[in-house]
Amino acid sequence: MINFDNSATTYPKPAAVANAARAALLHYGGNPGRGGHTLSLQAAQKVFETREKAARMFKAQTENVVFTPNCTFALNMAIKGVLPQGSHVILSDHEHNAAARPVYALSKTKGVSFSVAQTYPDPKATLESFRKLIRPDTRAIVCTAASNVTGAVMPVKALSDLAKQHHIPLIVDAAQACGVLDLTLDDGMDFLCLSGHKALYGPTGTGLLISNGSYQLDTIIEGGTGATSASLEQTPFLPEKLESGTLNTVGIIALAPGLDFVQKMTPKRIYDHEMSLCKRLEDRLRNDERITLYETDRMRSPVLAFNIRGIHSEEAARLLSRKGFAMRGGIQCAALTHKTLGTLDTGVVRFSPSLFNNFRQTDMLAGAILSLKTP
Repeated sequence: MINFDNSATTYPKPAAVANAARAALLHYGGNPGRGGHTLSLQAAQKVFETREKAARMFKAQTENVVFTPNCTFALNMAIKGVLPQGSHVILSDHEHNAAARPVYALSKTKGVSFSVAQTYPDPKATLESFRKLIRPDTRAIVCTAASNVTGAVMPVKALSDLAKQHHIPLIVDAAQACGVLDLTLDDGMDFLCLSGHKALYGPTGTGLLISNGSYQLDTIIEGGTGATSASLEQTPFLPEKLESGTLNTVGIIALAPGLDFVQKMTPKRIYDHEMSLCKRLEDRLRNDERITLYETDRMRSPVLAFNIRGIHSEEAARLLSRKGFAMRGGIQCAALTHKTLGTLDTGVVRFSPSLFNNFRQTDMLAGAILSLKTP
């Protein structure tokens, strides 16, 4: 099976990631921060090393790097932690449900209102769309860095400047961006929410919430932190304040070589390779009148979304799986994006390669797609 569903999770992983996970299970079995004995201290040191790597990579202070189970958890923490009762928030029209659903939930439980900004191939038009929606009670802008459906890239730097002008935080969903786009806190966002298991090539069950320290979050979960344990009050100190419960020590330790891998290869080289595969497939499919390609006219991350006339996207993905290709059809957990594309009924088939895919595999996939029989 050839994996072209790397937007869901990269596979295969670098060998060093698997080796680190094995080493963590064999040698770092203590619970970090839960005791002064050697096993706990050794595990804590390895977790700290990964935290430091992430801080350097994304230009953050080490204490502002918080480990989460995934990017969805990080987005929930940022969104729910920063929005007060009755406030207003702006989303883009390409948000993943990981951002859209927490906002929708707050509209039902805390009277939070939200607006959806239309985005365009022209970054200036997108920026103006957000600007027009800002109100006196707006307390956050939430925007994906790159769509998980089409790869459409948003003008994060310009949105950061806009948010600062109005003294509101910018929360960025970078699950599909970090690792292929060179994105750091230097780009101006206040909260950067990441997935460790996608373009950072780490294990599943790893995520990051990275902040610049400008805004303090209310907690959405409290419990054991290993710090200030004598008090029933949640510890005020980062990162422990936002890391209640035992960390995924194995996953965090194995994330470190994933970060090393990306930095060694560089996001630019990874992007260039993966986009060359997207362009190759796009060129093979473009001349078939049965095939519709989506948002190829705008800056995007290495993703290609398409449909085949007469074949539902989920059926197309199933047929391609039979031919040995892993791809995702359907809505890709992104209702707002599909509403924007007009594909809520059909979904799309998503092609998302990784650094481990090549031209031969892409050509084989193109042949398989073009060979599918339509009514």
